[in-house]
Amino acid sequence: MSNIVVKHPLVVLHGDEMAQVAFERILEQFVKKPLTIQLIEIDLTAENRFLTNGQAVRDAIEALKHHGVGVKNAGMTVNRVQLQTLLEKYPSVIEKGLDRLAIKSPNGAIRKGIGGNIIREDIQFRNLRVRKPDWIGRDIEVDTMENGGIKHSYNELSNATGVAKLIFVGESGDPQELHRRFIGKGDPWLLATNDVKQVKAWAHKFFARGLDESRDLYLGLKDTVIPGYDGVMRSAIEEVYESHYRQQLEKRELKYRYELIDAQAARLIANPPKRALWGVPDNTTGRKLYKLVRHLKRFGIPERRTHVSISRMSAGGGDQYGSFNAPIEEDGIIKVIVDGKEKHARKVKKGDPILFMSNDRLAIKDWVSQVFREASNNDKEVYFGLKREYMQYDEVFSSVISEVRHELARRDTPPPSYMIMRPSSQLRKMITDPPRNALYPAQNLDGDIFSDIAAALGGSLATASSIIESKDGTMLYEAPHGTAHDLYEKYIQSGGKEAVFNSSALLYAVANSLENLGSKESNNALVRYSKNLKDALIMTVEKGVITGDLSGKTTDPDSETVVDLFGFLDAVEQNLNKLQCE
Repeated sequence: MSNIVVKHPLVVLHGDEMAQVAFERILEQFVKKPLTIQLIEIDLTAENRFLTNGQAVRDAIEALKHHGVGVKNAGMTVNRVQLQTLLEKYPSVIEKGLDRLAIKSPNGAIRKGIGGNIIREDIQFRNLRVRKPDWIGRDIEVDTMENGGIKHSYNELSNATGVAKLIFVGESGDPQELHRRFIGKGDPWLLATNDVKQVKAWAHKFFARGLDESRDLYLGLKDTVIPGYDGVMRSAIEEVYESHYRQQLEKRELKYRYELIDAQAARLIANPPKRALWGVPDNTTGRKLYKLVRHLKRFGIPERRTHVSISRMSAGGGDQYGSFNAPIEEDGIIKVIVDGKEKHARKVKKGDPILFMSNDRLAIKDWVSQVFREASNNDKEVYFGLKREYMQYDEVFSSVISEVRHELARRDTPPPSYMIMRPSSQLRKMITDPPRNALYPAQNLDGDIFSDIAAALGGSLATASSIIESKDGTMLYEAPHGTAHDLYEKYIQSGGKEAVFNSSALLYAVANSLENLGSKESNNALVRYSKNLKDALIMTVEKGVITGDLSGKTTDPDSETVVDLFGFLDAVEQNLNKLQCE
């Protein structure tokens, strides 16, 4: 069979570690070999982002905007230790001169750059049988801070279009501008702070409670994306742990584990420990998870018979992921000035983490429109989660939802069924009482947590798809999982012999990107090939050929054949060839 000729190029964004091993094999086996296609390949590895001072991220954004269709692999977000390793490897690079794009996750920047929002949902493997977590009666408690954070933020909708400035006045009395950003009329903005002494006091209570009640301890924050806020809190908490509690906990054989909150939530909900204390310092997230855990302990998790989709707002670059966040260097006053007028001021102390965030009303409207479009096209019910009783910040979402709904009605386009509820109720419904076909819109942090939990309950992040769509039609397809650092270390240590990785989500993303190109250029052969590729993936799993992470999770465990990454892709290729010949 001759190669299929593709007219339009495909933007390919490379990543790191085990995901990249899989990505390279997929591209070679399912793109380069069977297709005649131009690939616009950009190196988004952590090392290249570092060496180009973030230019690789800018190149990716421009390529996507220019060509319109891309596929992205997972990229590693460097922590402090990894950054230090890079600085030692390349001594000519000066840390103070590094752009944020050089060392932070590229995901948010790319989504903002192309104006894209995310839809995440399960790949429809019909023979996967996910074990229902046994939650009833579990002795798990959630501990969160009562004070500070977004719960006690100052937030409002801007009544003017102009520049918002974050001003600090310290001991010198001279105002210092820490940050500025453009804000349009009607845009929501928020200032949150935390008292680092209160964070440490909470940490003492958290670890002491673990000792008193003989519980393993789990701490969850998002210090990779919000390093100047969550990272500061993590450092303060772990300083308390190292100085006062490590030896005591180890002596009692009680474990302490830190993990990014989205990954941790997925792990604890899908595989709950028998007895634990879950520390979530961020009080808005903590209260959501507290209410969820309380419900699960009483009623459990029902059998999963529904299809869950998450829509995550990214285009505006709003909420915590687009925030200015940093610790204060000395005692003083922090002020927010909007369009030349002082809107809020509060006292802060040295070391206190601050967070200033805003969102774009027009971007919110684009997102809500996308949510309703996705729901209408796929007959989904929509469940928004908003904290309107004390969050003016969330009121804009409510007004925009009403506005979009009325615009649809004027065009004789019935809006889909929708409901607005508290975020805690939204999360609980998604897990414990989901309708058969529902869409759950969420902002960035909630979206990460919700989608990771949904994926874990549906199988894994490797069995979910992720699509980023912009208003102008730019499409970026990706796998929602990470780079699989632990699996990559095993792969390297074994000399490439231990290739343990589930490539389903990556393969599905590649197939989706090719299908989009096929539709774009009316290339029936490419559309057919792309659909066959997805069918071949599903067929392979249905025949019981699976990677180790799905072992025992099919409807016929006795007929399973567990293979490694390469064996799985070879099996998919065999099934694909059969489908192509039909």
